[in-house]
This record gives sequence, C-alpha cells and structure tokens, in this order.
Amino acid sequence: MLTEEKVEQSGILFAQIDRILHSDEFRSSDVLRRLLAYLADKAVSGEADQLKEYVIAIEGLGKPSSYDPQHNSAVRIQVGRLRQKLGEYYRIEGKDDEIIIDLPKGRFRLTCRHRQCPPEPVALVESPRTIVSEPLPAVERRALFQPMPLALVGGLLLMLVAGAFFGLMTWRAMSATLVDGLSPELGKLWAPFVNSKRPLIISIEDPLFAEVRSNPGVYFRDRSMNNWKDVINSAAVKSLTGALKQTDIQPSRYYTAFGEVDASFMFGRLLGPHEQNLSLVRTSQLSWQQLADNNVIFVGVQNLFFNQLKGMPIELQLVPELEGIRNINPAPGEPVLYQDNYSTAPTEEGMMYALVTHLPGPLGHNDVESFTSVRSAGYVAAVRWFTDPSFARLLVPRLEQAVGGKMPRYYQVLLKVKFKDNVPTETTYVLSRILR
Repeated sequence: MLTEEKVEQSGILFAQIDRILHSDEFRSSDVLRRLLAYLADKAVSGEADQLKEYVIAIEGLGKPSSYDPQHNSAVRIQVGRLRQKLGEYYRIEGKDDEIIIDLPKGRFRLTCRHRQCPPEPVALVESPRTIVSEPLPAVERRALFQPMPLALVGGLLLMLVAGAFFGLMTWRAMSATLVDGLSPELGKLWAPFVNSKRPLIISIEDPLFAEVRSNPGVYFRDRSMNNWKDVINSAAVKSLTGALKQTDIQPSRYYTAFGEVDASFMFGRLLGPHEQNLSLVRTSQLSWQQLADNNVIFVGVQNLFFNQLKGMPIELQLVPELEGIRNINPAPGEPVLYQDNYSTAPTEEGMMYALVTHLPGPLGHNDVESFTSVRSAGYVAAVRWFTDPSFARLLVPRLEQAVGGKMPRYYQVLLKVKFKDNVPTETTYVLSRILR
C-alpha cells in the first residue's frame, strides 16, 4: 500500500517528468525520452537502486539480449547524455520549475527535490528614509498556514493516488512505444514486436503449384486453390491434364514472387537492428503451434494466410476475397465490397486493395500481423506504408484518432493501390477498423 508521502512523491515526480518530456530540450531525442520515462518508472516502483547496465540496455534502450556491458558503453553514454540534457533543461526552460529532477553521477536512480524554500513571508513598512522588513504578526502567519479539513486532505490524497497510478501507466505505455532508432510513428507501429521477448517469424507465401511429372519444369496454378485435394478435384485442372494427356501431377511450392523478396528486405532493414531472434519461414511450413508461440508477420496473397486465422480470438471486420475486400459491417456510405480492378495480361496494371491486419495469436499471448493483397504490388505498397517514416506519419494519427488519441493494439488498415508493370505507383489510405 502506498503511504501518503510516497503517493505525493510519485505524483510530483510524474508531473515534473511529463513537463520535461514535452519540453523543447527533449522533444527531438526519442532515446533520451524513453530512458527518462523508464528510469522514472523504476524510481517510483522502488527498483532503481537494483538496476544494472544490462537491464537498462535491454528494457530501457531496447538493445538486443546479446548486449555486453564490458564491450559496449551505450548505457553509460546515454545516461551521461541524459544527465547533461537535464542540466541544460533546468538552465533554460526549467529555470523557474519548483521541482528539480536529477541523475547523480555513478547512479541510475533519479532524485526529486524542491528548490530551496523562500524566506518566511515579511511585510514591507516604508518610511521616509528607508524600507524596513518586519516579520508578519503571528496571527497573520497562522492564517497563512491553517490546517486543511480532513475531508479535503482525503480528497487530495485520492487525487494523488489516481495521478500516481495513471502516471505510472502513462510512462509504461510511453516507454513501450518509444523504440531506439525508429521514428515515433514507426515505434508505435512496431513496439509490440520490437519490445517483446518472443521470437519473431516472418512468414513468406509459397503458393501451391501442380507439376507435370512427365514433363519436369512444367507447372500450372489456380490461385483460388491452396489445398491439394481441391486442386486435383478441380474441373479446370482435370480439363487441362486431359488436354495435355498427362495425369501424373504432384504438388510443388518451388516458386515465390519478387514482391515477397522486396518485402523481406524492407522488414529486415527495419527490424534487423532490433530483433536478434528473427527467422524466415515458408507459409506452408508454418504450424499452428508456431503461430501460437511466436510473434508472426506474414506477407503474400491474402487467401493463403487467412485460411489459418479461423478460430482466432478476435473476429475480423475486413475479410479478403478473390474479387477484393469484404466489408463485414459497412458504415453509412461504405460499400460492402471494395472491388479490385486490374489486368494481368499482356500488362500488369490497374487498381487493387491491400489489407493489413494486426491481431493476437490463437492463445491471445502474442502478436500476428499480415500484409496481404491479390497481387504482389499491393502488399509491397502496404509494407512500405508500415516501414517508411513519411508514410507512418500519415497513418498513425488516423489509427489514434479512432481511439481517442491512443494507438490501438489490434486493428485492420485498408489501402488502395494503383500499379503499373506490377510496380505500385500510388497508394492511398481508405479506412481502418479497431479490433476488440
């Protein structure tokens, strides 16, 4: 249970930290803002005196678990910069602040103190020759410091408790969305993956083809089918094998599109510095257990991955189909189907929709995110929106607007993509849905 003194100290600390984090001095340094919020959290929880360099590196700075304090001085450097930054803040913007936050040398524990109290109030009595300072009469001093009613004290204590609690939640949320090396918007999009200790799997689609065994190297594919039983029973496949007079066909997942390579490169460039336990898995080999135990990012044709999402703990509001994206609960003025309109021969061009879905895994303990569309240009455009700082600055405010200014945990984003020669030429935001 928090004592009245501890609650008051927590409330004061959080209020001053908030002032500092929103100052001009700290606004441009995401790393130091994250570190300051983290150390404030630990100071209030009473864990600051036990902090070690390694723990601060992993939890406070987002360094990989392989961080070695004996060969890497990142923590000491950033702590020194934070100490210097605090001094610069109090020299200019905070020169009149009543509360002073400090980080003594050789320690990781923030201190919080009041500025030196002003002298006892005095009355100024003017005479023709000089001004004489005289103490206020005792009765007036007592009037200045009358004890507050018990009910008012209780009310203030309740406000301080609430302030300390919500302040603690605010700093934990802030430290959870500030990612070292990423813009603030990218940090919000990727914090569930980067700040998690779970391994991360990038799942790349490997679509199902039928290979004619008597003519090695001859393949054909029906993109509406990704189950081998459906392929061999398909009237179109039976007609084709009859025309070729070849009935010996076998499943093959030898091929993948260039779009998956492009997307994998963008993911690796963004997440590589932050994720040490990162692996690449073909979608056909992704097991339900892996989907439950790991954080997973999927990129590819929409109907491959969504077949595995049946039974997930959250129902989708936007569902991919061969013709476009089905809008399950359309708002007034919204279509039931966002329909694709493109050509594939002799040129790859037109318009299609890309869908990004972020939801919990089967057991609700991990994060799963998919980037899907019927053509590779669609999901490549979607990945760019989630890995490029300029696009993230457009996207994140729209997601936050839907939940009162906070980043939602689970959501779907629909994008409209124009493309030519299978290259995205224009991408626009259409709408988003918050998943609960």
